[in-house]
Amino acid sequence: MAEKEKLRIDKYLWSIRLFKTRALASAACDSGKVKLNGDQVKPSKAVTVGDEYEIRTENKRWRIKVTGLLHNRLAFSEAIKFYTDITPPEELERMQFQTSSFHTGKRLSKVGRPTKKDRRDLDDFME
Repeated sequence: MAEKEKLRIDKYLWSIRLFKTRALASAACDSGKVKLNGDQVKPSKAVTVGDEYEIRTENKRWRIKVTGLLHNRLAFSEAIKFYTDITPPEELERMQFQTSSFHTGKRLSKVGRPTKKDRRDLDDFME
């Protein structure tokens, strides 16, 4: 049973659904995006209940406290029971501002290649 109590940080971050794949979680650890008490963590670091980690993903900066060890990936509604999000409120406000100014994907007016309608208007004008 002592073997079950050991859990790597990359597997833990993958199982609580902060990263889509375990390889991405491992790469984040290697690149210094996962920290324990301000120190960079290797992917093989053992997770213990009560640890507080700071994790940077593409979209968010997380501060989590481990409340339980999860060895297998579960549904999000179940996975959130194994950690507590202790992200400071000012960080959450900053993230809300970034998401509100998110680019929708629509092409900006008068920037880049003309649309089909713009091209037709140009052709009509030139004739």
